[in-house]
Amino acid sequence: MLGQAPAMQDVFRAIGRLSQSNVTVLITGESGSGKELVARELHQRSSRANGPFVVVNCGAIPENLMESEFFGHVRGAFTGAVQTRIGKFQAAQGGTLFLDEIGEMPLGLQVKLLRVLQERVVMKVGDTKTEPVDIRILAATNRDLEAEIAGGTFREDLYYRLNVVNLHLPPLRERGDDVITLAKVMLDRYAKEFGAKVTG
Repeated sequence: MLGQAPAMQDVFRAIGRLSQSNVTVLITGESGSGKELVARELHQRSSRANGPFVVVNCGAIPENLMESEFFGHVRGAFTGAVQTRIGKFQAAQGGTLFLDEIGEMPLGLQVKLLRVLQERVVMKVGDTKTEPVDIRILAATNRDLEAEIAGGTFREDLYYRLNVVNLHLPPLRERGDDVITLAKVMLDRYAKEFGAKVTG
């Protein structure tokens, strides 16, 4: 992560503080502002760094598969469930689960996510017993979740569970000369990758 802009220095200081705790963080900012980079940095600097870092793009999973992707399923739970499978929550055991594009999550699954955040247990689809999970939750969105709450598409109680600490990333257009710094890094990287002799 690079940046000399005051707003980015604030972000770096916040990462330093937040990485030492287990608090749930909601990372906000426009698309392309580096939300996943921040989540990875929080994980890598934490006491969970040796555990898994599992990323779930909530906008990329079909709604009918979401519950199984999140919590897993037992054999025979539905057509096509030929074997028992763990979900992303169990896969992140001992580490960090990063819920990207959390604003895309349907209301029905929001209720189940809220229960996991409150009780720290999950239940596979088709199962009757719960399993404890020891994970840190980080979430990210480019949406205005307060407006989504007002519109009835996002649960207010889940919002407050996720937004224990908010870390907002400034867009590149507000970062001054950071644009030049990032452009030079990218130019150097891709010049090497493509064997191009570009110097400026």
